[in-house]
Amino acid sequence: MRLTFRFFKEGVLRIPINYNQIIQGIIYDNLEKELAEFVHERGYRFEKRSFKLFTFSRILGKTRIRDGYIEVFSPFKLVVSSPKEDILCSLAENLVRMGEVHFGEENAYLEAVNVHFAPLIDRSITIKMLSPVTIYSTLSKADGSKKTYYYSPFEEEFSFLLKKNILKKYHAAYGRAPCSDDFRIEPLRVRRHDEKIVVYKGFIIKGWMGHYRLSGNPELLKLAYEAGLGGKNPQGFGCFELLEAF
Repeated sequence: MRLTFRFFKEGVLRIPINYNQIIQGIIYDNLEKELAEFVHERGYRFEKRSFKLFTFSRILGKTRIRDGYIEVFSPFKLVVSSPKEDILCSLAENLVRMGEVHFGEENAYLEAVNVHFAPLIDRSITIKMLSPVTIYSTLSKADGSKKTYYYSPFEEEFSFLLKKNILKKYHAAYGRAPCSDDFRIEPLRVRRHDEKIVVYKGFIIKGWMGHYRLSGNPELLKLAYEAGLGGKNPQGFGCFELLEAF
């Protein structure tokens, strides 16, 4: 399940270029208190991993960069997606009740909320990223310190690690293994400028936009659609739209 929120502001909305933390804050601040604390502090667990099981898009609409900020023209949209309906219902109810939403130091008004249930997904789909997909490994350097290595869609590890990630998410979401662990991703239209660098709480995160083909177990494809593809979904990574199903 996912929600599309449409916002309006007189003039332009002026927000920092790296605005992921602002959007994440809007989501947590507008969940019921106990639910927000559960998702933020504990999440849905499998082994040593904890998953928040939600993701969100970039701001969708006409924008321009000016004086180190992004200026967003109205109306603009935001997609929030999750397999956990209680997260989305709580968020929608509270945002509708508020009406006016704080995007950092500026405000915009919620005009509409559209609900989208997961489409019928077969064993192969083409997708377009609405926020960058990221997957990474933590490596040890010669001096013993740690280094985060972000993979590109053209490296073999990219698909392998995305598969491991979605299998763990499935266990966390449903408390069992899927009927099949078949899952693959293939870049279809991914160019150098599709690589995006996001600064989140002072840390650099690298991810990729573009078009891809996902194939495999429809259960896993549906979960990727709802919970997000790859890592750092609750920081605004891995949200995609379905272009075509086969």
